[in-house]
Amino acid sequence: MTYFASCFIAGLLATLFIMRSSLRHGHLSADHDLSGPQKFHTRPVPRVGGGGIMLAVLVGAGIAEWSDSPVARALWLLIVCSVPAFAAGIAEDLTKNVSPRRRLIATAVSASLAIWLLDAVITRTAIPVVDPLLRWLPMVSVLLTVFVITGVANAVNIIDGFNGLASMCVLMMMLALSYVSFQVNDAFVLTSTLIVAGAVLGFFIWNFPAGLIFLGDGGAYLLGFLLGELSILLLGRNAAISPIFPLLLCAYPIFETIFTIYRRKVVRGVATAQPDGIHLHTLIHRRLIRWTLSDNLEGRRLTRRNSMTSPYLWLLCLTSVIPSLLWWNDTAVLSWFLLLFVVLYVWIYSRIVRFKTPKWLIFRRVT
Repeated sequence: MTYFASCFIAGLLATLFIMRSSLRHGHLSADHDLSGPQKFHTRPVPRVGGGGIMLAVLVGAGIAEWSDSPVARALWLLIVCSVPAFAAGIAEDLTKNVSPRRRLIATAVSASLAIWLLDAVITRTAIPVVDPLLRWLPMVSVLLTVFVITGVANAVNIIDGFNGLASMCVLMMMLALSYVSFQVNDAFVLTSTLIVAGAVLGFFIWNFPAGLIFLGDGGAYLLGFLLGELSILLLGRNAAISPIFPLLLCAYPIFETIFTIYRRKVVRGVATAQPDGIHLHTLIHRRLIRWTLSDNLEGRRLTRRNSMTSPYLWLLCLTSVIPSLLWWNDTAVLSWFLLLFVVLYVWIYSRIVRFKTPKWLIFRRVT
């Protein structure tokens, strides 16, 4: 727990420093767009919280190096691999001029580096048609790995819409990875996940509920990359773990991305990268939280609306995280829970979008 506590304090202080120094860099780092389809804040807020998380992760690697931990070298390699994805995201946070395609290419470079330096490659999926291809054609494994890592990084960025939403979901997933890595005695993944979890919690304190700083693209792509890589490394190094475990663990951001692509490309016929305001989390905000609270547009009330949205999605995320924890080595059970999660997501989305929200999801209106 030394790594977790140290990185929590480092993340807390690093994020505080970024916030306190925002008067100097706010013209670059703050989100001044208050009117976009996915904007729910009332004043410019620094969106470079990923910088504090990266600093805390570096502190964790430094502690491992100082204590002569056998996992120190692999930790540094993992950080080196994350740099392209993180740098592209931070560049977007500061310049607002890095396209989604370039960010995904940078994340693909990070995934390729991890394949080269850490041998982080998908070798099994529990899909009968796919697994023989992965054994016979190594390039298929490489391409699948790059695709998965870029997809998970983009998925974390997509769910980063409200105070504490993405960071708490990633925190829960990292702690789940920590638990399973402890069960199988994987010291590297255990240390890495505790470091990232501590760093994320340090950021979360400032982000929720007041929204004093945002994760930003740098933070979202960094966390998505680390989440994907550590999941692949844990799976590849431990044969006892079911290939469905990381898929169910990350079901919420992954399926949110798949459903978003389907909704935009197939249903609406627009570009998949075009932002809109009908993600599940935005629908919950507009059709549950706005009804629950009065229509007072005062800033504190809007912030309260923002923070009240995230717990709904945390609970949804837990419906996949908890069973993945309990049955991490049972492919059949995990597959059924994955199917149940997809059905639950589609049912909730369809009910809300048709103005037929279940009454148990709505609290009494506050005037």
